[in-house]
Amino acid sequence: MRAFLWFLLLIALGFAGMTLLTYPAWALLGGALPFHRVANRIGMLTLLAGFVVMARRLGVADRTSLGYGLPRCRFLMELALGLALGVTLMLPVVGAMVLLDLRDLKPDVVLDAPTLARLTAQGLASGLAVAFIEESFLRGAMFTAIARESGARLAIVLTALVYSAIHFFARYRIPPGQVSGWSGLDLVAGTLQTFAAPLAIADAFLCLAAVGVLLGAIRRLTGNIAACIGLHAGWVWVITFLRETSTRDDSHPLAFLLSRFDGVVGWLLFAWTIVIGVVLHRYYRVRSAASSRSCRPPKEPFDMTST
Repeated sequence: MRAFLWFLLLIALGFAGMTLLTYPAWALLGGALPFHRVANRIGMLTLLAGFVVMARRLGVADRTSLGYGLPRCRFLMELALGLALGVTLMLPVVGAMVLLDLRDLKPDVVLDAPTLARLTAQGLASGLAVAFIEESFLRGAMFTAIARESGARLAIVLTALVYSAIHFFARYRIPPGQVSGWSGLDLVAGTLQTFAAPLAIADAFLCLAAVGVLLGAIRRLTGNIAACIGLHAGWVWVITFLRETSTRDDSHPLAFLLSRFDGVVGWLLFAWTIVIGVVLHRYYRVRSAASSRSCRPPKEPFDMTST
């Protein structure tokens, strides 16, 4: 568990950076950006700096440990396949949300060709950026470090829990007029306060944890993070489009199926994650087995003259 504790320490370091450095950075920028966005960037930069040092210490700074062991061409092919699967497998649950009228189209949104093109490009860029960062950290370095020390199963569980938890970070908002020198501490305290009422976030947390378990299982089967990045990016792509175009209908009798956290993840998506998890696990298990067989060296032919 030492490896896991090192990563928790790294996350704590990110919070410390947010606490101490966000207000000076925000003031230096003249308040041009929302305080929580500056805090998010500061936290990521602090994590990156600490990660570079810690990855070397734990012996996970090489490409294979980070999940990039495949040749580039094959890695990109696996990523593209995962992206296509991620988008395709999200469409049925999105269709269910539409058919059940669980989400309402935003009144100021017009789904014309320019808007669709813009949202498509933004969603894809956001999905790929988020997936590369989170998968490299969680299913790359963190998974490898924990798996070497405590086994792959524990690595799957622990990375899934951290993956779920980080989605609730930096959700606290401080209005520009209320920002002060203590706002960095207030932001971190407000973020952690979310976990003081676990039942209020249970649906979103369990849904995201299930997604994390699925991605961890695929990481274990494939031995790299190409598919994880693709699937992750595809899901974020679709969810970003939903968030930008529609909102949760709080008055709907079945509104409880979508969490208040973001109006997308929740019990409905949790159930669907289990369904597609079975499908994807079998698919990648067969695919990985076939790939292993094709990579085995051919057997030497039997030499009749040697008998």
